[in-house]
Amino acid sequence: MKNAKDGMNRIQTILKILLVGICLSGNEAKSQQGLKIYISADMEGVVGAVTGDQLGPEGFEYSRFRTFMTAEVNSAIKAAKNAGASEILVSDSHGNGENLLIENLPSDIQLVRSWPRPLGMMQGIDETFDAAIFIGYHSSTTNTSGVRAHSFSSANLTAVILNGIPMPEAGVNAAIAGHFGVPVVMISGDDAIVKEAQDILGALEGAIVKEAYGFHSAKTIMPEKSYQLIEEKVSAALSRLETFEPYRLKLPVTVEISFKNYMPAEILSYLDEIERVDAHTIRFIGKDLPTVSKFLQFISHYSPGISP
Repeated sequence: MKNAKDGMNRIQTILKILLVGICLSGNEAKSQQGLKIYISADMEGVVGAVTGDQLGPEGFEYSRFRTFMTAEVNSAIKAAKNAGASEILVSDSHGNGENLLIENLPSDIQLVRSWPRPLGMMQGIDETFDAAIFIGYHSSTTNTSGVRAHSFSSANLTAVILNGIPMPEAGVNAAIAGHFGVPVVMISGDDAIVKEAQDILGALEGAIVKEAYGFHSAKTIMPEKSYQLIEEKVSAALSRLETFEPYRLKLPVTVEISFKNYMPAEILSYLDEIERVDAHTIRFIGKDLPTVSKFLQFISHYSPGISP
């Protein structure tokens, strides 16, 4: 009788263990449901884009490349939904902020368009998001490699440095996301920005859609291949979401901006909050990343002739 009772106890113990395992698996599956995902989309890093011919309304290939940009974003959206995302916000973050073809986007997402915006390329992000994804990004103005490498303004800026770290737009935007506790889990673009972002942010997933030969040249894969690759990398990132940490900078944040011309640095130094470091460089101390972002937006968009 004792052996039979012991055997029954062992069976009951095994059953309990199996039930616990089933419950845990169910909870893990459930935890991936209802994800809230932020997608920031630029254009210089889109498959095949190499010059201004693809990047602005005046370019003869711009209308075609809007479709490629939109399709890359849709690939990220598709993968996010397959991973359990129920809410997705997309930020159109290139040029005039009116590049994505809204009629070709899913009806159940939301879209941020045009400028100015206090949080720039990350407008609308907050602490309720589970992850951020960067599509079509490019390397920084201080990087010696990369197609259309620049930081926020290729016409005006030669460096954007936060706490001593030269930043691509991906770094600044990841820090803004990090302020809200949101990790960046995936980036697409050329090989230069994927490496630069991973050096700063860690082992995020990277979809390399082209290899940079120079500022205006690259070896590129074809659009359909880029869509597939982006979908795969977003899926891989969200499948290991728990391994990512938000990118947080020590506060307050020291911002150094270098201009191509000396006059902006001279005029901005009239403000008590701004120190002129050298002929072309200013320094600003921001209490947090939203403050830093507003400062960057101000120097990028303000001019006395703004209207209306």
